[in-house]
Amino acid sequence: MKKKIIFATGNMDKMREIREILGGLDADILSMKEAGIHLDIEENGTTFEENAMIKAKAVAEAVNEIVLADDSGLEIDYLNKEPGIYSARYMGEDTPYEIKNQALLERLLGVPKEQRTARFVCAVAAAFPDGEVIVKRGTIEGYIGEKPEGENGFGYDPIFYVDKYHCSTAALTREEKNAISHRGNALRQIRAELEKRQQ
Repeated sequence: MKKKIIFATGNMDKMREIREILGGLDADILSMKEAGIHLDIEENGTTFEENAMIKAKAVAEAVNEIVLADDSGLEIDYLNKEPGIYSARYMGEDTPYEIKNQALLERLLGVPKEQRTARFVCAVAAAFPDGEVIVKRGTIEGYIGEKPEGENGFGYDPIFYVDKYHCSTAALTREEKNAISHRGNALRQIRAELEKRQQ
């Protein structure tokens, strides 16, 4: 029977990225919902790594499978690294990202490009059935643009620009984004660990 890897998220945009980056692993990759797991996990860590580990361990206690979980967010240097670990909860969890993005652009009004530096951070934790937990961090450096751009991303992608491509991460193709993204970076490190264990 094919092994299962459960990813502790209900975000289908995220699941699509995860399946693309982990494609080819000898395992079915399921979201919590697809695996029939319904847990309300309180993310009360103070770092991306802690929150990813809290989620992975909580789900791993419910199943005898490898569980992956990520915590990711946007750090804007000019705003003291806000929204940071509160990226998903910034201005309230149910607030649409168009509104969150607009609010951040307003807070940066008149700030020159060299002071608009920012990064996406993603920590991915893997909890194994034997109790071992590993965590890897990926980042992508960029800056906050003057206006939202692009239709391909989600979350803060439309306002996060990358110098290499002279556009926002929402304007990149999925392949381009996965190749350079914080999540892609962290997941490739985790993938290498999973492949080691499959040998």
